[in-house]
Amino acid sequence: MTGNPKIVVTGGNGQLGKELQEISSSYPQFEFYFLTREDMPIDQFELVRNYFTTLKPAYCINCAAYTAVDKAEAEKDLAFQVNGEAVGVLAAVCKQHNTKFIHISTDYVFNGEGTYPYTENFPTDPINVYGASKLEGEKDATGFNPDCIVIRTSWVYSSFGKNFVKTMLRLMDEKDEIKVVNDQIGSPTYAADLAEVILKIIDNAQLTMNKWVPGIYNFSNEGIITWYEFAVAIKEIIKCPCEVRPITTLEYPTPAKRPAYSVLDKTKIQETFGVQLKDWKESLTVCIEKIKKQQ
Repeated sequence: MTGNPKIVVTGGNGQLGKELQEISSSYPQFEFYFLTREDMPIDQFELVRNYFTTLKPAYCINCAAYTAVDKAEAEKDLAFQVNGEAVGVLAAVCKQHNTKFIHISTDYVFNGEGTYPYTENFPTDPINVYGASKLEGEKDATGFNPDCIVIRTSWVYSSFGKNFVKTMLRLMDEKDEIKVVNDQIGSPTYAADLAEVILKIIDNAQLTMNKWVPGIYNFSNEGIITWYEFAVAIKEIIKCPCEVRPITTLEYPTPAKRPAYSVLDKTKIQETFGVQLKDWKESLTVCIEKIKKQQ
């Protein structure tokens, strides 16, 4: 135990939680606590409150989420419990204990009918259960704790957990040809880059508290692509002979509807916190190199 400010990270086993864990040693001025659902079920108010009363964390980063987009259509109650109600509990407890709260949200709060990058104040209109549950979480977070920071992100991948990049690497190894949707547009986010931004925001706030600017922010890597173009880039980086063919969303039906356009405007986070955005392909190359080393 040290006298350093404590940072609690929920969803410690997820993609973002693992990336935060990986870079936490670069921030020795903080004491980190990475929690799984087993450690602290965030929807159980009394348990959360007792944990915060004992630990007295200075910051809480909520990476815990129900992320199975298609499954959420059949498990609506569970999705809303984890992504909505539990976020409200956490936000309220953080306010009660003067713990600065950062919550991670998604581009899926928008309907995907846009034609230019979404700013933070663009009207929300989710088209699936997952997006609706995450929007509920945003509303509860800012409603119960107006001093919190919400970061919306898109197309998250990492060397940890399950994600598009790892799925593509596996399929390209197994098959001669794969088909990938070419009419959904967005920007990938390497979870390691998001982790870095979150800790820099906290570090700056710790040095100067007026650097803590509550509100909703967008973050992703720089660049606008389709899932097909994402897959082609993966194929090129690993120099794989597998044929990648473009298809339409109609040719690849899923239980949950996906937004056709998911590009986020990142101006606000850049100007407020001095965030530097990395190019999506540069970050993708770094991640794939890391995955190769893990094999």
